Amino acid sequence: MTILQHSLDYQALAQQIKAWAQELGFTRAGITGIDLSHAEAGLQEWLDAGFHGEMDYMARHGMKRARPAELHPGTISLISVFLPYLPPGAANSEAILLDSNKAYLSRYALGRDYHKVLKGRLQQLADRLASEIGPFGHRVFVDSAPVLEVEIAKQAGQGWRGKHTLLINRDYGSYFFIGELFTDLPLPPDPPQEEEHCGRCTRCITACPTGAIVAPYKVDARRCISYLTIELKGSIPEEFRPMLGNRVYGCDDCQMVCPWNRFAVDTKEGDFHVRHGLDDVTLVELFAWSEADFKQKMAGSAIYRIGYEQWLRNMAVGLGNAPTSPEVITALNSRQDDASALVREHVGWALQQHDID
Repeated sequence: MTILQHSLDYQALAQQIKAWAQELGFTRAGITGIDLSHAEAGLQEWLDAGFHGEMDYMARHGMKRARPAELHPGTISLISVFLPYLPPGAANSEAILLDSNKAYLSRYALGRDYHKVLKGRLQQLADRLASEIGPFGHRVFVDSAPVLEVEIAKQAGQGWRGKHTLLINRDYGSYFFIGELFTDLPLPPDPPQEEEHCGRCTRCITACPTGAIVAPYKVDARRCISYLTIELKGSIPEEFRPMLGNRVYGCDDCQMVCPWNRFAVDTKEGDFHVRHGLDDVTLVELFAWSEADFKQKMAGSAIYRIGYEQWLRNMAVGLGNAPTSPEVITALNSRQDDASALVREHVGWALQQHDID
């Protein structure tokens, strides 16, 4: 720590950081310390139950997720930010889900990759801070390392953990991204969100198509459609395929039914606006994309990381759940001899759903 940093008014600096964060486009910023020990037991219980599925990295990092100073030595304060992502003018989610010929992609993925957008803004925040006080120890995190993001945000007064395990803010609902800036600065913490406001409501639990919310505040990722369509690399278990419906990348059902999302706002961030008409497009059209089409159109998107093979796998399941039509059958037949065994398997299953062997 420099001589200047020793003499700083950290209370005033904390307020300035929050103002800078808003100037950079973040809706809110909050600050907390690094004691997350209260979350360790729940994390271990979740891992022991195997609820993380094939996401081995979650178990591999162990309790580092709850120990920020082990993850980035020297950390003593955490800055939490959030940024809404609902794209303005996007097709109505409920209407797309009700049209089984359409492809439903989670609303967070309709624009550019949030990892890059938030990381860039958080680094700008760190640079702005460094320009005022000199170099300081820090590291940016956005859903890309073993960080208990929701718990940190809750501790920083950003909202409470809903029964679906996502963060909810009473003024903004839950359709927002969160990110963190770990620092070695002794910033005064904000009061945590002590009270949750879900009450007796269980709409998110009953709305989950696969029953992934196995208890309030507990999700079995192995049943979650977001896990099945994004994190799972191999074959989607047959028992879940009909439950996916036309959800081919992620799922928003638990958020769509949440009463607090009546306060959700459209994003002001242009990078999150709809690209390539992905808010209202047919399964047949997306299934027809070549690998070159996929790479060109999904460049800069969070969807890009699942790769073309998983993309086709997911579309095949969606087509298997679509109403039988000449267009659907023709599309599936076109990939019966696909180079990927994974794609061929899911295409075969889909054709069986239409009583075609």
